[in-house]
Amino acid sequence: MTYILIAVVVVAAWLILDYNKLVRLRVRAKEAASDIEVQQKRRYDLIPNVIETVKGYAKHEEGVFTKVTEARSRAMSATNPKEKLAAENMLSNTLKSLFAVSESYPELKANVNFLELQRELADTENKIQAARRFSNTNVRDLNTAIETFPTNIMAKMFGFTALPFYDAEEETEKPVQVKF
Repeated sequence: MTYILIAVVVVAAWLILDYNKLVRLRVRAKEAASDIEVQQKRRYDLIPNVIETVKGYAKHEEGVFTKVTEARSRAMSATNPKEKLAAENMLSNTLKSLFAVSESYPELKANVNFLELQRELADTENKIQAARRFSNTNVRDLNTAIETFPTNIMAKMFGFTALPFYDAEEETEKPVQVKF
């Protein structure tokens, strides 16, 4: 009788510990995804300032400004992960074209405000890349636990599912080039 009780206690302890492990991993993965969103919001907030600064020097480049603004809006309003990734990739590409246009204006390249915005945006892009790596590390840990025996039994019992990795297209893996 005591052996049965000990076995029940051991199994119950294993279930509780395993369940809590999965919950911790899922929360970390969600927190890491949130970190990406925080940095993306920072980038969204910087973009209008960059556009306004460049507009003062490159008034006839309205098409580029419109594309950047539209890409920013699309990225901000994306609802599912796949749509969000595509919108973020488009935004990165349009920012590259904005900075390419700005290279034609020597006075702009010397503008202190523009240089500070450029530095801020480059810093934000680096932070986004770091947040993506951190997110993928946490997703990897969660997905490994979900697929590894015997934790996979617990994961199936309680509906834990694997999360997708952040995977950008090769071209957009690079930070936006903002040097002059």
